[in-house]
Amino acid sequence: MKRPTVAVVGASADRSKYGNKAVRAYVIQGYEVFPVNPKETQIEGLRVYRSVSEIPVGLDRVTVFLPPALGIKVVEEIARKGTRELFLNPGSESDELIEKAHTLGLNVIVACSITNIGMHPEEI
Repeated sequence: MKRPTVAVVGASADRSKYGNKAVRAYVIQGYEVFPVNPKETQIEGLRVYRSVSEIPVGLDRVTVFLPPALGIKVVEEIARKGTRELFLNPGSESDELIEKAHTLGLNVIVACSITNIGMHPEEI
């Protein structure tokens, strides 16, 4: 059976950051995880992609851990990738970003994607 796929946009090598906790949580839950960060090459043993468009497979979910001003710059690329779900985690959302994502046809979920998969950030 094919594992679900997820891109973690704003993935971090810093284990105290939510962008790292999400990478670990999704791996634990059996997802095929694609960390996205233009400044890193490897996070938690996984290859890091500079952008969502570089990921060589379709994505079931994209979860964003970026400030809204950066999220607005990558939302069109995320829409072109054709993901089913776009999670905007606490602190990454803004009215402008949500509206633009909806306009681009994305299914926007404003919530913590880590708790959505049954884990708690404090425990990771």
